[in-house]
Parts: sequence; structure tokens; C-alpha cells
Amino acid sequence: MTRQLLTGNGAAAWGARLARVDYVPAFPITPQTEIIETLSAWFDSGEIPGRMTTLESEHSMITAAGAAAVTGVRVFTATSSQGLLYGMEMLYTIAGWRAPLVMINVSRGLSAPLTLEPDHNDILAARDSGCLQLHCATCQEVLDSTLIAYRLAEHPTVRLPVIVNLDGFYLSFTREPVEIPDADQAARYVGAFAPGDIRLRASAPSSQAVAVLGGTPYSYFRYELHLAARQALAVYDTVANEFRQQFGRDYAALETYRSEDAEYAFVMMGSFATKAREAVDRLRDVGWRIGLVRPRLLRPFPEQALRAALGDKKAVAVVDQNISMGKGGVLHTEVASALYGLPAAPLLVSFIGGLGGRDISQEELFQMAHTLQTAVSEGQTPRPRLLYTADELREMRKLQAIAQVERQELEAPPGQGTGHD
Repeated sequence: MTRQLLTGNGAAAWGARLARVDYVPAFPITPQTEIIETLSAWFDSGEIPGRMTTLESEHSMITAAGAAAVTGVRVFTATSSQGLLYGMEMLYTIAGWRAPLVMINVSRGLSAPLTLEPDHNDILAARDSGCLQLHCATCQEVLDSTLIAYRLAEHPTVRLPVIVNLDGFYLSFTREPVEIPDADQAARYVGAFAPGDIRLRASAPSSQAVAVLGGTPYSYFRYELHLAARQALAVYDTVANEFRQQFGRDYAALETYRSEDAEYAFVMMGSFATKAREAVDRLRDVGWRIGLVRPRLLRPFPEQALRAALGDKKAVAVVDQNISMGKGGVLHTEVASALYGLPAAPLLVSFIGGLGGRDISQEELFQMAHTLQTAVSEGQTPRPRLLYTADELREMRKLQAIAQVERQELEAPPGQGTGHD
């Protein structure tokens, strides 16, 4: 085992290398490109065997990934943002094929307006595709989750694609100390891919996931896929426990931090949860009984663990880095549905922040805690809130005023300026 400074992208590439992947179909997109560049260099130098091909789009890339996986080879690929959505059609298809591959998604906000900064709307758009989702908070977790993802994807009772998600820029280009497992130990943990009856061969043509006419067979296969995704929760517990025993790092489906005796809790996913951990420590120092609950799995969703972790809390702040237009935070909806019917369920307050890479400050996390306390004392749930400061609004108004002046100048007849110098 060695310890290196790695970016999240570098950690993802190491995860694929240690899993001894056979095939990597690729298409570059910011901020994922470093993963493909790193793997390309390793393939080129012979440091890892196998084959890598560059496709003409993410749609083709995901198609090639699924097609290769159902021939019985181990497949890795990666994308981000618009690229994930461009291949969305094929996410549903490869899940229907039960193609056991691993894909990294480096989260980035969606157009329009165009941004390169992260939020979770890209990955959450794929939550109903049938692909399982693991969400990472650190670079170490990215590497380790990639190894765990292969155990999960290739398990005989699961056989589904797994997407490992990391936040663009906050993790993709941030270097952290990462322990790189010994190659042989990692190979023993992941094991050889035992494809079972997944053996498509050009020399023996057959069909995978043929067309069905009528709702009866369609319903059967779709529900089988749903049951496989639900089964993945128990399988994840098993393979994560085996990982802990071999490597000493614990990746429970639901991370809890100082929440056992807490009256209040933050619920967050991804790298911003590390900010919430710091806020928990600082609030604890001044007497707050508050903790953090972080789902690592989004699909399947660890409902029972969440109910056990939050059932005795007075109030919970659910912080979404996404927004479902016309509804609100996706994670808030997931948490609310999981707690539905629970006697004395905690009061849930929705906060939406971190859109397009906007930071979430410690002061805002402290304010969330005070909002929870006020809500409990008043017995009322406040309306969902967008994290946005008065200074940010003034800056936005200033930009709009500048844009208005420039528009007037462009639309003014020749020789008739606006009078500004």
C-alpha cells in the first residue's frame, strides 16, 4: 500500500486500474477528462493491459460499454453533466441488459445557462434509470468506491451498472492524500469477473433484452430490475463489510457522524458533507447536540437505515445541491418519503444550495441549525429556502444593470450613444 496526493479524477483512474478493467470506451468532457487522460497514458505505456477506444459521443460510449460488458469483459467508463444526459437513453438500455459495468460521473451543473461548476442535477436525472448510484465525499472514497462498485455490479443477484459520483472541481481537481491499495490485494478483493450466462458472442448470435409487445412481459422485466436494485442494498452491506475487513475503511450505505445522541441533524450528499462535519464539530463545541447523516447510496436508497438514524431527532435540515423544477430539492423528497408514517417523525426543513458550484459557508450551516431550533420552538416548518446572500443578490443586480446598459448601447441608432463615457 502506498500513499500519494491524488485528485478525485486520479483516484477514479486508480480504481479502474486496480480493478483490472479489460475495456474503456471514452469520450472527453470537462471536468472528467483527466480520468481518461490518465488511463490512456497507462494503456499506452503498457502499465495496464486491455483496450481503450474513443467514441464519437457519450451515447456511443455508453452503448459500447454496455455491449462489451455483456460479452463478459470488465468495463469502465466516465462522463459528466451534459454528456451523461446525452447518453441517458442508453443508461436505461444497459440497465435493461443487466450490463454489470462501472461508470464514473463527475458532477457538473446542466445548461442553460452554461456552467462548468458542479451540482447534482446531472446525476440525479439518472436516478430512475436502473443504474445504481454511489456518492463520494473524498478522493479516498472515490478510489475505494470504484472497487466496491465492481463487486456490487457483478454480483449474481444484482447484475446492474453502477455509477460512482464525485463533485466536479471540489473533488475532481483537488489533491488529497490517498492510500493506494496493494495491486494484488485489490485484485483479490474485486475478484475475477464471473459473467455466468452473460456471454454474447458474434460467432453465436443471440439477443439480449429483446422487444416485448404488451405490458405483461414488459412489467415483469422492469419489476425484476427493480427487485435487483433493491437486492443490491444487502449485497452492498456485504461487500462494504468485506472491504472494511481487508482495508480498514468503513463505507456503510449511510454515514452517520456524531448523530447518535443528536437532537438535530444535517442530511447531505457528496463532498459538501465534509463542510457539514466541520460545522457539527464547531456547533458541538458550543453546546449543540447536532450530527450529520450522509447517504452514500442514492439507488438503492437506504430507507431503513435512514429511519433508524433520524427517527429520534427533533428537526433535520436536508441540504440539496440540486433543484427539481416545480418541486424543490430531490434529496428532501427522498428523505420525506423514507420517513413517511414514522411515529414522531422529525420536522424536515429544506435548503437548496451549492447550485453551479456555489459554496456553502460555515455561517450558513450555523444559520440552518438556528432555523431548525426556531422551527421546533414554534412548531412550524418554514418554507424551503435557497441559500443566497444579500451581497450575492446585489452583485447579481449590478451585473444585470451592466447588461442593460450594454444592450441599450447595442440597440441605439448609429451616432446616438447612451451618454455614458
